[in-house]
Amino acid sequence: MRIEPKVSGLGATIHDIDLSKPLSAENYKAIEQALGQYGVVSFPNQELTAKQLRDYAENFGKLEINVANMYHDEQYPEVMILSNIKENGQPIGLSDAGQDWHTDMSYSKTIAFSNVLYGIKIPFRDGESLGNTAFCNMHAAYEDLPEGLKVELDGMTVTHDFNKFWEMMRRKEGSSRPPLTEEQRKRKPPVSHPIFLTHPITGRKVLYANPGYSMRVNELPEARSNEVLQFLFEHQTQEKYRYRHPWAEGDVLMWDNMGTIHNAVADYSPDERRLIKRCQVMADKYFPELY
Repeated sequence: MRIEPKVSGLGATIHDIDLSKPLSAENYKAIEQALGQYGVVSFPNQELTAKQLRDYAENFGKLEINVANMYHDEQYPEVMILSNIKENGQPIGLSDAGQDWHTDMSYSKTIAFSNVLYGIKIPFRDGESLGNTAFCNMHAAYEDLPEGLKVELDGMTVTHDFNKFWEMMRRKEGSSRPPLTEEQRKRKPPVSHPIFLTHPITGRKVLYANPGYSMRVNELPEARSNEVLQFLFEHQTQEKYRYRHPWAEGDVLMWDNMGTIHNAVADYSPDERRLIKRCQVMADKYFPELY
């Protein structure tokens, strides 16, 4: 197994490994450490069944079954289908393009460690891949915050709400998402997490707030909370913190949801077919009794 870091310091490619087969404990540990260090890792030229994808992902933690997941593998509900493809006029997967910046599962009591995505059909135009996934580095975003703001916000918490992001996606042109049912809302009520997390792999602090789900800094008056969150959202998405992964068919892409935020780029049309399967790994190994 060979790890090739990107020049930006965010992102790495891991070569010479077959994820369809069980790995050694040393390899799983090396991948975990690479996720902490580089935030995003990709494995090119993989061939996986849904079961193999699930089996690989669950080595890193418990897998979530998404509360609004109406598109998943028939046998393995932990494997979600992301796609713009329609069969008989009906979508076969959930569109993940144009989602704006967010981090998955910050809306859950047990937050996410990693997403594991497998690219099956990737659209290309003029020799360039479309629907690429962009990331921002939350280690660097925290480190660059003004010292006065770090002191002000130290020990504070942020409310995250699944419905904020869901409704934002429903408002996008061409969306087929229905509103969340009352039962779904009850299963995913708003939750609070520290605004600064100590990353369990690096031991360094990260900024744990994101435009997709973060609603309110709980310990601040509403006006100050709005001001702070607006500043944080603009700060954390600066170009200097970014890395964009160019997808290829057969890629497995993993990222660290604690150390990054991400955005799926919506630059492909409905007839440019895209199919990706995804598992979401919970951070239960790192926070068995969360906070």
